[in-house]
Amino acid sequence: MRNIVPLSGGERQGDRAVSTSGQTGPAQGPGPGKRADAVRNQQKLLAAAAEVFVTSGVDAPIREIAARAGVGMGTIYRHFPTRADLVVAVFRHQVEECAEAGPRLLADAGSPLAALRQWIGLFIDFLVTKHGLADTPQPDGSGFAALHTYFLDRLLPVAGQLLDAAVEAGEIRPGVEPYELMRGIGNLCVGADNDPRYDPRRLVALLLKGLQAPPSARG
Repeated sequence: MRNIVPLSGGERQGDRAVSTSGQTGPAQGPGPGKRADAVRNQQKLLAAAAEVFVTSGVDAPIREIAARAGVGMGTIYRHFPTRADLVVAVFRHQVEECAEAGPRLLADAGSPLAALRQWIGLFIDFLVTKHGLADTPQPDGSGFAALHTYFLDRLLPVAGQLLDAAVEAGEIRPGVEPYELMRGIGNLCVGADNDPRYDPRRLVALLLKGLQAPPSARG
């Protein structure tokens, strides 16, 4: 297991810590408004980190994430002492975004199939980040061990809801299990890590097309 250099207590330039001991922490006893602002700021930070991880990988420089979020690097280090802490938090943030998006897409999209397509796009973005977990140092107690169960518990029901709606609308063939769909998409996304010519979205689109019910069954 590789050691993790704590990020807290200092900003970093590249991989080298720079002391920021002169900075003061948050005031004691923040009011409800301040707590709400802190939550919003942390969600904004996690969303920015997720975008950077999708395009640059989980080893992207912290300064790139800070710039995307519009915060100082010290803010990131205070929230997430190690890179593993940040990656786990982004993982959970993306899981929650995927879980919450399902019902919203079903309500807003033009059809259950359109909602399923849009949700799968979010799921693929998430998987790009998830695959980087294997290369992230994982100290004891980092929270990695429980992530797979958490991921399945939150997303399998959402995938099932979307599939059921599409089957009921006659847009998807019956008999497709949520786990099969998610596992299939995951397997198709693996090849994108090391081959720039590989386009998992194109192959996932072909997979989804193969699951669609024939036109005669949709009438």
